[in-house]
Amino acid sequence: MDMIQLGGSDLKVSKICLGTMTFGEQNTEAEGHSQLDYALERGINFIDTAEMYPVMPRAETTGETERIIGSWIKKTGRREDIVLATKIAGPSRAMSWIRNGENNFDRKNIRAAIDASLKRLQTEYIDLYQLHWPSRNVPVFGQLFFNPDNERPCVAIQETLEALQELIAEGKVRHIGVSNESAWGVSEFIYHAQTMGLPRIVSIQNAYHLANRAFESGLDETCYREDVGLLAYSPLAFGQLTGKYIENPQADGRLTLFPPNWSPRYLRPRVIEATKRYMEIAKDNGMSVTELALAWCYTRWFVASTIIGATSIEQLAYDIDAYAIKLSDEVVKAVNAVHAEFSSPGQ
Repeated sequence: MDMIQLGGSDLKVSKICLGTMTFGEQNTEAEGHSQLDYALERGINFIDTAEMYPVMPRAETTGETERIIGSWIKKTGRREDIVLATKIAGPSRAMSWIRNGENNFDRKNIRAAIDASLKRLQTEYIDLYQLHWPSRNVPVFGQLFFNPDNERPCVAIQETLEALQELIAEGKVRHIGVSNESAWGVSEFIYHAQTMGLPRIVSIQNAYHLANRAFESGLDETCYREDVGLLAYSPLAFGQLTGKYIENPQADGRLTLFPPNWSPRYLRPRVIEATKRYMEIAKDNGMSVTELALAWCYTRWFVASTIIGATSIEQLAYDIDAYAIKLSDEVVKAVNAVHAEFSSPGQ
């Protein structure tokens, strides 16, 4: 497994990152431990989680994913073998059970969140601490357009960075990153870091896949010039890009297990139509559409690491094996032709 230096940090991470949002919901603790063992066997050292996991978020299970990872760390003693990333939840009326609905990026909330995560993860430090989504009004999770009418009170970026600087000084956090951010947001975080002597973000965790290439519309240049690494999540668009829901609309997976309003962007008709076209390209080139979708993310120059998740070891192995696939110029041209017709329908 290839290793890269993540953004402007000293973190050496694998090009594939193990996502863990199924641990505690679709996967048991034992299954989560098995996935962690297998990932390390395959050369993956990068593990991503979040305080709100598993999904779908519920008061009864929030924090369970971190707890499962923590029990694995305690059992195996392999903390130094992994680069551990977690995320603090931003403002959300839908998750009022997180810090009594006061979740945001002020000093009080950040300190409460990091201490709780460290306790669940049974570690003294987090390698990469990420802001799960912005404090301010910004279109995320399938919202397509910025709407000034949705403005709300938010925590200033400088205040957030000052709180994170304290955690770094105390040794609780090594590096910081953002998630579900915009080009403006990345630029503001960099600006405040440079002008105020505050910690600089080293990564951005955003959705990126064949049905959502919005990152290529400005964020790619911003992150390249500011040395911020993309951690691409949902490379299979919640399983839609495996083609299984086209072959069987009731196939087992998040799009059928969870309510439709949890991930409506992946159920849009144009996402389905685009997936059918990608299935044809894959078939014509002797691969599955799953392999095509993963290889696409694995081979883009701006993707630092691709976050994959699985509900079985067999699925995890298959997804890791796709790393060996190199896409021909003809396949890339065919993919771009579909993208020109169906421009990021799953954004």
